[in-house]
Amino acid sequence: MAWQWRYEAEDGRQDAGCSETFASQSDAESWIGQSWRELVAKGVVTAILMEDDRVEYRMSLLPASS
Repeated sequence: MAWQWRYEAEDGRQDAGCSETFASQSDAESWIGQSWRELVAKGVVTAILMEDDRVEYRMSLLPASS
């Protein structure tokens, strides 16, 4: 099993890039916790955690609006 983040840009493009591959879900989640600000600065708004070709979940990297 390989874990990887796929990114979406604000305009909905799903080809905004991918992360390196991680050995576990925990490793991938730790990495996104440290890297999300840099991704947002590059225009990424959504991160999708993939296990091989399966979507585990997707999340916004932007702050929740009040």
